[in-house]
Amino acid sequence: MPQRPRIGITTYHREGEVRLAFSLPSAYVDAVRVGGGMPLLLPPGETRPAVMLDYVDGLVFGGGGDLDPAHFEGESHDTNYFVDPERDVFELELMRAALERRTPVLAICRGMQVLNVVRGGGLHAHLPDALGEEVCHRESQQAHTHHPVRLELDSHLGRIYEAPELDVASWHHQAVDRLGDGLRAVAWAPDGAVEAVEDPERPELLAVQWHPELQLEDGSPQLRLFQAFSKAAEKRI
Repeated sequence: MPQRPRIGITTYHREGEVRLAFSLPSAYVDAVRVGGGMPLLLPPGETRPAVMLDYVDGLVFGGGGDLDPAHFEGESHDTNYFVDPERDVFELELMRAALERRTPVLAICRGMQVLNVVRGGGLHAHLPDALGEEVCHRESQQAHTHHPVRLELDSHLGRIYEAPELDVASWHHQAVDRLGDGLRAVAWAPDGAVEAVEDPERPELLAVQWHPELQLEDGSPQLRLFQAFSKAAEKRI
């Protein structure tokens, strides 16, 4: 039986007051499995995150709370939530190591923001302040919504989805403002918010602002993303 690629998934920050726990929505795990990978959870706190790359064939950087704006010379906003120094330090260093080793990466929502910041880019502190409310990018911290995105067909993602427009599950209030070095935008919401970025020279690096793991019903084009990512990781076995 062919070996499945081992896919590390970053978890959320420590939660709870009495019994601290690391958590992760099960949709990420299910999506990796459906795409053909074997999920391994990677909680923050490791002092040498790069060592983890010896045990995985690919990485999924998941969503969650906001990055500390100090990491991108931004300013705090009263809508910032779940800012966690331990998670920030861990994921920023893990992303740097993954880029250096060319480990296949699928960066989702916060994960795309981590990628952009590692490459020297910046973020909008709160999308309604920057782009208005033409598009609702989330119902609340507890509920996602949907909106269309326009996708550049001449891109790594365009070749995966084979569609100029997608309906996506959206759950964020921040997004890419200043693009990081070597990155280009390849998908946009109707209000102009950047919804996906890529490095043209690195097809193993996929980054989307939406939540593809929430749209894996039969026939969904989002399944293609996880399948393509697993195939890229499989080459590392």
